[in-house]
Amino acid sequence: MNEFGVRTKICFGDALPELAKRMHRVYVVTDRFMAESGKISYVTDRLAAAGAEYAVFSDIDGEPDVSVVSAGVEGLDRFARGSSAGCDAVISLGGGAAIDAAKAVVYMANQLDRSVQPFFVVIPTTSGTGSEVSRYAVITDKKDEAKYPLVEESFLPDAAVLDAQLVVSAPPSVTADTGIDAFTHAVEAFVSADHTDFSDAMAEKAMKLVRSNLVKVFRDPGNIEARQAMHNASCMAGIAFSNAGLGLNHGMAHALGAHFHIPHGRANGILLPYVISFNAGCHEQLTETAERYARIARLLHLEGNSIRQSDLTLIRVIRGYIETLKMPATIRAAGVSEDRFYEELDDMSGDALADGCTATNPRKVTKEEIRQIYEKAYFGKLP
Repeated sequence: MNEFGVRTKICFGDALPELAKRMHRVYVVTDRFMAESGKISYVTDRLAAAGAEYAVFSDIDGEPDVSVVSAGVEGLDRFARGSSAGCDAVISLGGGAAIDAAKAVVYMANQLDRSVQPFFVVIPTTSGTGSEVSRYAVITDKKDEAKYPLVEESFLPDAAVLDAQLVVSAPPSVTADTGIDAFTHAVEAFVSADHTDFSDAMAEKAMKLVRSNLVKVFRDPGNIEARQAMHNASCMAGIAFSNAGLGLNHGMAHALGAHFHIPHGRANGILLPYVISFNAGCHEQLTETAERYARIARLLHLEGNSIRQSDLTLIRVIRGYIETLKMPATIRAAGVSEDRFYEELDDMSGDALADGCTATNPRKVTKEEIRQIYEKAYFGKLP
């Protein structure tokens, strides 16, 4: 059954003081940097002003793995048992890693004790993952070098706070990686096998906002208007893919990141031109999906004289973004040696094929075809 939903209440600017009025005992999930740098005070100061008790869990350093989630659940359980009032709210402050960890912690705590049903608020500090409005969470298993995209309706937060002031200090490399991640979310949602008119609307607006604002914030980090536009674009792209699903690009990026520790947004950016080329059939005969990419080109004022030309122009412009944003354009340029690449290629291709995101790719794909796409992305072979 096709459906479209936005369960999360989206708040703009400094909305936490108003939300905190309903909170009494709050478990705060963030990453180590936010805690050690003092940026967590954005949350704790507002909670203190509202008279709420809180505990902070910050054992997140990089992408969350199974052990981090387990530790977070234990911490939430201890905090809830520390008072007869329990825990009535969870707030997550940070990027996609902190948010995904918080989703998994809240979910697992509820599975262990059905009475644990806190009001869940997410405050993103990057403009890219869209995790604040998605039913997805990606958890890493370091032992197996695998990333698992989990999909669960209850992952959707009750409220999200989009405050552009929180992303002004993001380094240019993070701005670039997360911005391309948001663009990839929108593109994949738009061509997904499960797209609808409603998800298309969110994806289209997100792509236009990225087109107009990503380079601006990369060059001028203090441009608060462009920062808010990118924050909004990330959220809209998150709504789009949460409803429509993603595709092969994310399936391959998850595997590439797990095997070579390439940041997720950067992996998406490297792969996007090659996945578009495959899905559109640019190397052989054009597919039905080629027209969807041509619609994206038209939307971004990149339309050519034919569907093929429009798709090739879109690919070329994306490569231009990668260059402007000083991101690696190939897997080799990301620092992966050829020997290591071929050592991991077979396992990586199998992982990408099995990834849940690949299921909604608009073109069916085999393990051998994924292997070929990885090779093209390693050496930079485009039509």
